[in-house]
Amino acid sequence: MVASVLIYLGALLAILGLVSLVLPRTWRARRGRTIGLLAALVGIGLGLFGVGLPVHETVVERPRERLDAFMPRYQFHERHAVAVAATPLEVDRAIRAVTADDIRFYRALTWVRRCGRRGPESLMDAPRGVPMLALATRTGFHLLADEPGREIVLGAAGPVSPSARAVAQASVPRPFVAAADGYVSIAMNFRLVPDGRGGSVLSTETRVFAPDAGTRRELATYWRVIHPGSALIRRGWLDAIRQRAEYIAR
Repeated sequence: MVASVLIYLGALLAILGLVSLVLPRTWRARRGRTIGLLAALVGIGLGLFGVGLPVHETVVERPRERLDAFMPRYQFHERHAVAVAATPLEVDRAIRAVTADDIRFYRALTWVRRCGRRGPESLMDAPRGVPMLALATRTGFHLLADEPGREIVLGAAGPVSPSARAVAQASVPRPFVAAADGYVSIAMNFRLVPDGRGGSVLSTETRVFAPDAGTRRELATYWRVIHPGSALIRRGWLDAIRQRAEYIAR
């Protein structure tokens, strides 16, 4: 998250600094031009520093959930959780029913991610009325574990570079395996824990593993740029599940 903050703060400073250099001449006092140039340079420096921060690997020593069994090593991850006034089985039903249209900002954020271009049916270009879980499992993700009322785990593996992804999308989806060089493995779960008061705690975690240094560097830049939007999507997804589950529980 720190890297993402540095990248976006750096981009903002750089843009403001560059804009100040192209304002009408009446606004471009010598001091203003100097400050603008300095802001742009500092912004570029912050962005490059954020991109270049080292990547740390996490290793799960004692598995506690099914996700740990499938992805015990990873370099990138995010986790979000929400309390739900519904039983784990009611929440499980909601997880399987939520569509892209239920998730706040989902279509806007995925439109930005794909730069407005239409693509094949996928989580990044979701058709209307199709549950997200079903969409994921028919567009490249594999159902790794399915324990109703406890945990669902999805996984996929594929190339990280755009050119390699274009080739991979035209072929049979790669099974979830330990990634080879140039490929990354991604796993995500929805986990349910009773809260002891008739409700549940719903969490989702996404983990990504890149086996070689070059792929890690490439993925680090991508992950740090998309992380804020990705976090908004996952929080919105959990909130959509919560609302649907609490409606079921009435």
